[in-house]
Amino acid sequence: MAITRYEPWGLLTQLQRELERVRDDMATEGSSSAVAEWAPAVDIKEEGDKFVLHADLPGVKPEAIEVTTDNGMLTIKGEKQTEARTEKEGYKRVERTHGSFYRRFSLPDTADLGAITAATKDGVLVVTIPKRVAVQPKKINVSVQ
Repeated sequence: MAITRYEPWGLLTQLQRELERVRDDMATEGSSSAVAEWAPAVDIKEEGDKFVLHADLPGVKPEAIEVTTDNGMLTIKGEKQTEARTEKEGYKRVERTHGSFYRRFSLPDTADLGAITAATKDGVLVVTIPKRVAVQPKKINVSVQ
């Protein structure tokens, strides 16, 4: 029979650490940019010479998307505003969807931050993060003096 240690305050301590982490993240980014109404679905794929990130952003205009890098972090944020109006005999319907989004990703050390590109097509943002060219080992000849 195994003895299990009971720690009644463990979950509370874990919650406190998580809240402190969120507070610190909000302080570094500014509280208005760290709050998001929705988070887009994101797929990340590693290929031989690059990483490719696909973010589903239906209805978001390209000029409303901001992609930045800072301290090894890739940030995608923006705002979605869409309005659809339908008027027919006897009724009127207006549907609006809006909200800001905010996602951050830690970049690997192999990422070439100066060569990152982003493009949108059919409501999907594609961010290409090339890998830096690996430094090849160099053989040094030893000469006789």
